[in-house]
Amino acid sequence: MAFTSAVITFPGSNCDRDMAVAIEQVCGGTVHRVWHGDADLPENPDFIALPGGFSYGDYLRSGAMAARSPVMQAVVRAAERGVTVLGVCNGFQVLTEAGLLPGALMRNAGIRFVCRDVKLTVENNQSLFTAGYDAGQQITIPVAHHDGNFFADDATLDRLEGEGRVAFRYAEAVNGSARNIAGVLNDRGNVLGMMPHPERMIEAAQGGSDGRALFESVVRGLVAA
Repeated sequence: MAFTSAVITFPGSNCDRDMAVAIEQVCGGTVHRVWHGDADLPENPDFIALPGGFSYGDYLRSGAMAARSPVMQAVVRAAERGVTVLGVCNGFQVLTEAGLLPGALMRNAGIRFVCRDVKLTVENNQSLFTAGYDAGQQITIPVAHHDGNFFADDATLDRLEGEGRVAFRYAEAVNGSARNIAGVLNDRGNVLGMMPHPERMIEAAQGGSDGRALFESVVRGLVAA
């Protein structure tokens, strides 16, 4: 299988190169760098990644303007076809603003930027993104965000929990997120949004490799399919 990925860059993205390098090193294949103003994605991508950063300077709301960039119409259509989509940090914010994931990311509790390694618990290891982990496994992944406080109403939170759509949970309070949720899946399981940065933990030189299994899970699952 010739693995093809697309990493979307918005004005203010600052983790797009990190994401592209991680995908290239772990998944291999061709990684296309796609500008937000492009109307189309590369033909038949297997994997689309929305990286971290501060798209449009977080003007209005984090991710709100990026979600209306021309390329996002193509990303939404691809996700609806079943293409695998990962949004990390600002990418998670964009996915919620685009309606691909429920909830919203608000200002951190304490109104402070949080930048450190955090422990996560793998809540669901049955997804395309998490099959390389054990259920309940604790992993260490860095965060770097100011608006990572995940919010949804109780009915939505209950549904996410009941349907197994909470992928990762903070093992400790980090930013005020409801029920310490760090990452959620869409109902089909092909879209994941998470605030921590797995692309920053793929090799020992980065201080750990707990993020590597996420990318390995994606490529294994897609090849098997």
